[in-house]
Amino acid sequence: MKNKMNIGKQDVLWNYIATILQTGVGVILLPFILKIFPSETVAIWTIFSTIIVLTGLLDFGFGPSFSRNVSYVVSGVTELKSTGYQVISSENNEIDYGLFKGLINAMRWFYSRLAILLFLLLSTVGTYYIYTILQTYTGNHREVYFAWIILCLINTYSLYTLYYDSLLSGKGLIKQAKQIQVIGQGVYLMVAVVMILLHFNLIAIVSAQALSLIIRRILSHRAIYTVELKKMLDNAIAKSRKDFIKPILPNAVKLGITAVGSFMVSRSAVLVGAFYLSLNDIASYGITIQIIGIIAGIAGVYLITYLPQIAQYRISNSISAIRKIYLRGCGVMLLTFIVCGLAFLLFGDWTLALIHSKTLLLPQSFIAVALLIYFLETNHGFAGNILITKNEVPFFKASLFAGSVTLILLFVFFNFTRLGIWSMILAQGIAQGMYQNWKWPMVVAKELNIFHESKKLSE
Repeated sequence: MKNKMNIGKQDVLWNYIATILQTGVGVILLPFILKIFPSETVAIWTIFSTIIVLTGLLDFGFGPSFSRNVSYVVSGVTELKSTGYQVISSENNEIDYGLFKGLINAMRWFYSRLAILLFLLLSTVGTYYIYTILQTYTGNHREVYFAWIILCLINTYSLYTLYYDSLLSGKGLIKQAKQIQVIGQGVYLMVAVVMILLHFNLIAIVSAQALSLIIRRILSHRAIYTVELKKMLDNAIAKSRKDFIKPILPNAVKLGITAVGSFMVSRSAVLVGAFYLSLNDIASYGITIQIIGIIAGIAGVYLITYLPQIAQYRISNSISAIRKIYLRGCGVMLLTFIVCGLAFLLFGDWTLALIHSKTLLLPQSFIAVALLIYFLETNHGFAGNILITKNEVPFFKASLFAGSVTLILLFVFFNFTRLGIWSMILAQGIAQGMYQNWKWPMVVAKELNIFHESKKLSE
């Protein structure tokens, strides 16, 4: 059986719909959260959200590596390499189902072990951290602990079944994946709104997340394991698990180190800042950065949609096709940041005042600088995604360096200056601006001959 990945306008459209709905869910929920939740509870919610991102680090880079290798397998490769990739002809792209079955088994084995480790960490270290933060919390402690228990359980289940995402993305089932996401977000919105209105507060959000996740996983299983695929896998002899972990491990570890560095850069501010600033300040910072994160997410939709196809272009050495997608993606990103960023600056405070929010945004000067920092970070993130499709991770050391610099700057700023909230913003910007913001876009521009092609067009 041959497979040709056809990612086109419908996939991009559904990705936009899913992203806009996800954004819309946040926009719709924010008035309820900001009006009903006390500012301290918003801060706890921000900390919960940061911990969710932190738990994703346990994946340690295997998710993107698995997804990329699924794309290679369904495109017809017969072996997986620790670096580089097997180049195939367009006529020779039969799927090796023994290879595919073995890869699925390896993913299941890996994530089941990881989920157990995550649960142990959340139930011990995580619970102690929440206990420490609650020492200055004046709200209902029992509610926070109950929400924390639900959060521990759904994060464990999410990690256990994370390989579904790699299969959907790797097989190029972008439209189906985004349709499933739309359904999940719809369920999340309805359940969360009803429960927030009933004043379940944090429990409302985590319960809605739990139900949404379960529904998405059920639908994902049905989309992936078609009757034809089940038949082919049943008749195939799976290759040994060691045949997959060994070639995937080197780049997965590098991506894991990159993820740790990225977390230290973009998320450590909340965890560190919670010890130095009031929960009200953390709430304002959290809401502001969440909205900017939404803008960055929308800006990245176009390129992210095409990543599986870029991986397929790699093994057929179609550099011009990759260049075309990359440049379009950068154009969409720039336009999105300009339009949405200006709207946020001009109407953000007015919107919160309209809904009588108990939590305020950061001042406009903070927002403007944060928008610039996130734009530069999204831009070099685009370049990083292009480089990863070569099955190489050249930026893992730089990412860890940036993360370390961010942590050092946070402690220096908080302990030896009066910058306050500025510490959380500037530490990230300085650390990334030292190297990553300019290095990887330059590498990709050189590799894709962007400057050379631009010169030819101008002539």
